[in-house]
Amino acid sequence: MNEKKKSVLGRGLGALLEANDTSTDPVRHKQVANVAPAATGTVVMNIPLEQIEVNPFQPRTTFEEESLNELADSIKVHGVIQPITVRKIENNKYQLIAGERRLRASKLAGKKEIPAFARAASDQESIEIALIENIQREDLNPLEIAINYKRLQDECELTQEELAVRLGKNRSSVTNFIRLLKLPPDLQAGLRDNKITMGHAKALLSLSDVGSLLAAYKETIQKGLSVRQVEELVRSFEAKPKKNAPVTNNAKPLPFTVKKMQDQLTSALSTKVHINRTEEGKGEIVVKFYNDDDLERLVESITGA
Repeated sequence: MNEKKKSVLGRGLGALLEANDTSTDPVRHKQVANVAPAATGTVVMNIPLEQIEVNPFQPRTTFEEESLNELADSIKVHGVIQPITVRKIENNKYQLIAGERRLRASKLAGKKEIPAFARAASDQESIEIALIENIQREDLNPLEIAINYKRLQDECELTQEELAVRLGKNRSSVTNFIRLLKLPPDLQAGLRDNKITMGHAKALLSLSDVGSLLAAYKETIQKGLSVRQVEELVRSFEAKPKKNAPVTNNAKPLPFTVKKMQDQLTSALSTKVHINRTEEGKGEIVVKFYNDDDLERLVESITGA
């Protein structure tokens, strides 16, 4: 990404929403009454919903139906208070940059048009605006924040230090969020579903062994442990002498690629898995289970039954 794009991103969402394209069709679009132009001279235009296509770069993939219906009811009474942002892609055609929830709710409310800022924006700027607006929402869970931080970092080619500066966050805070993406799927789901908090996840991440991490997570959920108790649990796991994985007489340390597969199976099955492999490439996979219920869960997970 060039320096010009980075400097725009550094000025925040407001800067990205400036310099809007006001070259809208005066016949098909009209300025919204009683709405003051922005400082840059931008006006808010009413644009027909049928002329707006969704943003292919939209980072948000789920929209709660009940919340959308509530917003639609509000729009029926009060209209759309905060205009959406679009970019003009061709004559009488626009692409949504920010505000898909408002767009969806307006359709549910039976509206034919919606107030919008129309501006010129590249694909890169559209990604930046959509991601930053999404990050600024108040209802994001820690995993959603982590996903958006990482995507913003990758899409805009930023270091974590640069990302922290542009977001106005501490470097350590940004790092802690992005580390959540290293959690096994079960733990990410638990974080997403509010079974554990950011504090729990941060404590659990101290365990480098995937099997120990999953075991500690299960104990956390089963016993409803507090963050402080999880920190103590993690210390107890770290203090335990490491047991060698069961091996056959001819087995040697696993190659890196096979060790990676072992970790992937451990993560996918949410239990400790050992791969025993001989020099000839033969071997066995040992899957640990903790009780009959856990065994049933594993069978269902493996067979899909």
